[in-house]
Amino acid sequence: EEALNKIHVEYEELAAVITIQEAIGEGAPPVHSFAPNNICFQDQLVKGDVAKGFAESDEIIEDTFEFPMVYHYSMEPHTAIAKVDAEGITVWSSNTHPFGIRQEIAELFGYPLSRVRIIVPFVGGAYGSKSGSKIEPLVVALARKAGRPVRVVQNVSEAMMTVRRHSAICKVKTGVKRDGTLVAKEAEIYLNTGAFAETGPTVTSRSLTRILGPYRIPHIRATGYCVYTNTVSAASFRSIGGPQTAWATESQMDIIAQRLGIDPVQIRLKNLLRKGEELKPKGRPLDADLFKGMEKVVQSLGWDGPVTKGGRGRGVAFGVTDPGAPLASTSTVHVLSDGSVVLLVGTVEVGQGSRTVMSQIVAEELSVPLERVTVRSIDTAYTPFDRSTGSSRSTTVMGKAVQLAAQDARSQLMELASEHFEAPPEAIVLRDGEAWVGGKGISYGELIHRHFAMQGGEIIGRGYAHSGMAPTPANPLFWETGIGGVEIEVDRDTGEIALKRYVTAADVGKALHPLQCEGQDEGSVMMGIGHTFYESVIYEGGQILNSNLIDYKVPTFKDVPEHFETILIEDENGPGPYGAKGMGEGGIIPVAPAIANALYWSTGARIKELPLTPERVWRAVNNKRQR
Repeated sequence: EEALNKIHVEYEELAAVITIQEAIGEGAPPVHSFAPNNICFQDQLVKGDVAKGFAESDEIIEDTFEFPMVYHYSMEPHTAIAKVDAEGITVWSSNTHPFGIRQEIAELFGYPLSRVRIIVPFVGGAYGSKSGSKIEPLVVALARKAGRPVRVVQNVSEAMMTVRRHSAICKVKTGVKRDGTLVAKEAEIYLNTGAFAETGPTVTSRSLTRILGPYRIPHIRATGYCVYTNTVSAASFRSIGGPQTAWATESQMDIIAQRLGIDPVQIRLKNLLRKGEELKPKGRPLDADLFKGMEKVVQSLGWDGPVTKGGRGRGVAFGVTDPGAPLASTSTVHVLSDGSVVLLVGTVEVGQGSRTVMSQIVAEELSVPLERVTVRSIDTAYTPFDRSTGSSRSTTVMGKAVQLAAQDARSQLMELASEHFEAPPEAIVLRDGEAWVGGKGISYGELIHRHFAMQGGEIIGRGYAHSGMAPTPANPLFWETGIGGVEIEVDRDTGEIALKRYVTAADVGKALHPLQCEGQDEGSVMMGIGHTFYESVIYEGGQILNSNLIDYKVPTFKDVPEHFETILIEDENGPGPYGAKGMGEGGIIPVAPAIANALYWSTGARIKELPLTPERVWRAVNNKRQR
């Protein structure tokens, strides 16, 4: 504090660009000299001939939609402790990419990977905000300078100034036949990535697929622009690019339905891709039965049209994502001399229940009670490599590595039992931590004792999930889908929207822990309710006005829909253990457009900018009345 008081700084204030419009406008001040027009990155997806498609269309609909900046709001803000000594660099951090952070810190400070150690305890939520380095390199630099361990814990305001979701402007032009057949789509997507790129280029590329929706469209041209601004850097956030683009596409689907006089469910069913059809050019065909999911949602809603007999509005929407789910996961399973089992796995427990699911897989493969399996905390000095915790990949990719490691350990146990009983492996049955042949049994611990001459010892199984497990084509490894249906009641005097019913459906392949799957999907929907009704980071004069949880409102229990139903679709066709697919991201995508569609059908007010605050809804409804 004394040193800070002796430092005097004179600032030359420069013009700031905060919004996308300001950043790409003519004569806008550059955020970085190397980025013309403040464009950080751009990408394009083209299929067919868009000009031809529009020429063949009977109706062409054009709309522009805006999506706000959203803060992740993990219960635990960014936290790190660093120590630099003769052994190297050690960091204790609440992050979801321990091996990625190890790589970044090693490169930044010129250390070999072997002398950088990342230790991760339980993490209090992430949703993408703790992917890759945030404060960790700064804390290491402080610890190196001080010669002592340094601890930095952010408060909520500081975390809000560290990372957020990309705000977006989506311009969508769609050509259709009078019977509702989609013919052509042209889209321009502008993503506000903030002052630095972070994961902006990846989000931009992924948004090109997600703006398409799960629909059969012969002619497509989608262009994405990642835009620098003088704001907090944007990063990954639960279904990158998904909520922003579905807000546009799924809202416009109902605009088209209204224009053509077609039921919004029927226009979707008419254009939905079937399982095995191509969604992304040259990508893996769709692996989900969307008709089955849609049927379950509309049945639960009792759908007989977008307006109930009592005047309540109904809305539906789809969310389809191609999660990156990168491969490269390693696991080891250790069967100890007392028959207990230790699992070493690099998946970070952030509240999603990964430790439980991984333990279930091991218990199932080794035929041991679940309570006999222990998962060790992550320490890159000992834990085998994992690419990351994100992209809905853990149960699918790391789960496969864990399954293979457990199967390797099981094979070794079978071999020991075969030697002990002098019986062929096919005659041996494993159950409850014991090997049996006929009426004779022996515990795993006893087998291991005998094998190591009564000196203890352990069996180690190894599992690797790599490119060999990927289908062809492998992009994406699987499709993640979410379907949302809602019934609302609007208070026209206040603009408040009451969620009377919300139904969410997720194609999970196989629910290894159904209750956790339902919790993941419900939590995803509630997060979507947040950016639908309340959440938006607001800037003025280059500064955030609402960097606290009084002015930045998040959902509470009173926002839970009166009737809240989760439907899990299990076809056991995923690439993960027992046919599992990743989940937890699809549920957030359909929420905003489904609610906005229901609002339109019940009031006639079409809103194209989030959040749907009571004031914004009230003004839209009253303007509609006056017109």
